[in-house]
Amino acid sequence: MNTEVLGISTDSVYSHKVFTETSAAASRVTYPLVSDRNHWISRAYRVLDEGSGAAYRATLIINPTGIIESKMIYPKEIGRNAQELLRMVKGIQYNESTGKGVPANWVPGLNGIEPNPSDIGKY
Repeated sequence: MNTEVLGISTDSVYSHKVFTETSAAASRVTYPLVSDRNHWISRAYRVLDEGSGAAYRATLIINPTGIIESKMIYPKEIGRNAQELLRMVKGIQYNESTGKGVPANWVPGLNGIEPNPSDIGKY
């Protein structure tokens, strides 16, 4: 999909190493894990819980020019939805290539919406 994925946490590189060696799920991770022990990245993206010193569970989609297209922060008890993240990336890419918006519940293969102010509220 012409994207890059990074896993960034406030854990150390040593924690990442142990995690990938001891967790069956983490051992299958193929993208880079980045340590943000100094909290520079977490603060820059405003996802640091200053009280605990750990980053919130967040997903950011950043376009090739460095602009944040989407930022989602999840409650710690709620897992992310990979299918929704893929839909979001595909929707952003669809918009970039066609100029059309994507309505609620859009999935790849459906038509987008032509940007027309007279259509506001119809979709």
